[in-house]
Amino acid sequence: MRLRINDNDLEVEVFGADDAPVLIAHHGAPGLGSRAEPRATFAPFADTFRVIVFDARGSGVSEGNPPFSHEQWVADVDGLREWAGVESFVMAGGSYGGFISMEYAIRHPSRVRALVLRDTSADHENDKAARENALSSTRVTIDVPKFDRINDGTVWDDDDLRDCWREILPLYDHVYDPAKVIEKVEATPYRYQTHNYAFSVNIPNYDIKDQLHKITCPTLVTVGRDDWITPVASSEIIASMIPNARLVVFEKSGHSPQVEEAELWRQTVRAFLNEVGADDR
Repeated sequence: MRLRINDNDLEVEVFGADDAPVLIAHHGAPGLGSRAEPRATFAPFADTFRVIVFDARGSGVSEGNPPFSHEQWVADVDGLREWAGVESFVMAGGSYGGFISMEYAIRHPSRVRALVLRDTSADHENDKAARENALSSTRVTIDVPKFDRINDGTVWDDDDLRDCWREILPLYDHVYDPAKVIEKVEATPYRYQTHNYAFSVNIPNYDIKDQLHKITCPTLVTVGRDDWITPVASSEIIASMIPNARLVVFEKSGHSPQVEEAELWRQTVRAFLNEVGADDR
């Protein structure tokens, strides 16, 4: 469905019973990500939750009225909460979606019943390790100018974003499958202006470590052992600084344990949400 949220049309999908507790999942990679990943990840939770997934402002097929700031994306999540008619909900996000999820929980602690994070970071220090991991990879020989353009938010247009994305995609999975890389390249919706703003404006100023103590809800931090871009160390920092957090590392995954170890990841998340009472009606 198409919803008008904060003067911007968002493409939204909802799964599950109207009276079930709400779970809102935020995708990663502004300008590259879409609701497709959280839909695949969290639609199975519709037997317990009212699952809401969406293309964020400027991503997928949603309208792209600026600004593409963290503050605006957090406000859009709260607009979805208001539309859903609930006072509190489960917030979930992976990668860049984890940035927005944590910032939402910092700004609106009473609104979040539980927080589920996946392969994310509380600052941009992971950029250093990511660059080292990319340049030392034995899977591919990285084209450094392309790597720098996508990492710094200086891609030229949607076609260039596609080429740069193709360049780094082989790094993401625990097991490299060239055919899957091609599939992902073809399936990705490219919005270079959103991507450029996120990585040239937002990321250089991103550091919320000193605010993590404001997150008061139970928090599950998950990460793949072989994540090249937001390594385990990034999740360890998050888990150590959020008061009521726990860390689970998935040993046979890269950046996407929700895909590479899907059954175990879902079992882990379900058990956590049940334990903390987030699935209570």
